[in-house]
Amino acid sequence: MNIDIWSDIACPWCYIGKRRFEKALAAFPHRDEVTVAWHSFQLDPSLPAHYDGTEAQYLSTRKGMPEEQVRQMFAHVREQAAGEGLDYDFDSLVVANSVRGHQLLHLAKEQGLAGEVKEALLSAHFEHGTDIGDTEALVRIGVRAGLDEQAVRDELASGSRIRAVEADIDEAAALGIRSVPTFVLDMTFAVSGAQPVEVFTAALDRAWQASHEDARK
Repeated sequence: MNIDIWSDIACPWCYIGKRRFEKALAAFPHRDEVTVAWHSFQLDPSLPAHYDGTEAQYLSTRKGMPEEQVRQMFAHVREQAAGEGLDYDFDSLVVANSVRGHQLLHLAKEQGLAGEVKEALLSAHFEHGTDIGDTEALVRIGVRAGLDEQAVRDELASGSRIRAVEADIDEAAALGIRSVPTFVLDMTFAVSGAQPVEVFTAALDRAWQASHEDARK
């Protein structure tokens, strides 16, 4: 069974959803026959490479909400993240365009390391206040995950995989995906959002049964 996941690095619910999906997959009896592919998505592609304000200021401006209301939202998201063993730090979070992180993900995907790099990018952004638009930060993340340092530097300098990032986003649009995270199972069933583990479990069971019923016909 193939599972295609569209998500953004700068998306708190994407990290929470990743954890919940992973819990469901770990308990899935046929997990060794499941292939997971990560795809790029940008919630705000217009974001500049570097934003001087805080995450609260950015979202307050973008959503037209009072900053205090945004901080209340953060408290709720932080609580949900903590329930999955994640330690979000919105005060230290560096607001940056995620496209360069997605370039790194596509390089990692070619090396079979997309899962490791995805996890490292999300943790760096939400838990450790790392600038995901910074070259040296991305080089450190890539190298620690097993990528070649020069290959990472070459990609970040050339932007050769930006088109691959855009292709993922175009495919999401063609599939009707408007929000992330979105998990697509065998290009047949979709789960949108950071759903409870039970929802992912049910979706895995349903997709598996459907694909194997087709094979028996």
